[in-house]
Amino acid sequence: FDDALCEQGRNFNNKIWNAFRLVKGWNVADDIAPTEAGKTAVAWFDAKLKQVNAEVDDLFRKYRISEALMAVYRLFWDEFSSWYLEMVKPAYINGEAQPIDRPTYEATIRFFETLLKMLHPFMPFITEELWQHIYDRKDGESIMRDALHVDNPTDDDLRLIEQVEVAKQIVSGVRMVRNQKNIAPKEKLELQAIGANASADFDSIIIKMANLSAISVVADKDANASAFMVGTH
Repeated sequence: FDDALCEQGRNFNNKIWNAFRLVKGWNVADDIAPTEAGKTAVAWFDAKLKQVNAEVDDLFRKYRISEALMAVYRLFWDEFSSWYLEMVKPAYINGEAQPIDRPTYEATIRFFETLLKMLHPFMPFITEELWQHIYDRKDGESIMRDALHVDNPTDDDLRLIEQVEVAKQIVSGVRMVRNQKNIAPKEKLELQAIGANASADFDSIIIKMANLSAISVVADKDANASAFMVGTH
């Protein structure tokens, strides 16, 4: 027995609850269209959900229960909370939160409900409680009787996951430079790609997550710029 495991579980419960409060606190507008970042984020997390659910199914069949738990834990903590919610979170303008478009919001609620079902065998109490509050439920309804339906990932899904991983590495690279140079997160930076921008399809996510003013392609590195590599590029 280790007290640290209890603390980890408590912190995870707090993470789940706070994510629920964040999402349910958003204002939803029917008259705005999804952003490019939002559409990409929804497609990516849908693919990621399929990939991890298939992994968890395989681990359950092999009775590797603790590994199954950690796969869902990482999916919720790292991918959903740290990346997806930040990708779709409405902007603040003049100190006021802007509304989120309805398609992105409904996709987020759907993802949250699926994650609760995946977590339910390990964390039955908080998942039942939040499941009851996501939608208006009828008396007697329970998450225990709500089937989990998740498709298997396609080749296109796996390709999208790989591409977004590269975009995430670019964002992490910009954040690393900010930390090294003591540049405030709120200060917009310009990102330059030397030769070509292989992740141009994901510029909307990179610009939002790294707080950039623009992404441009240049032939040579600016003498005053800080450089980082992504993979072998």
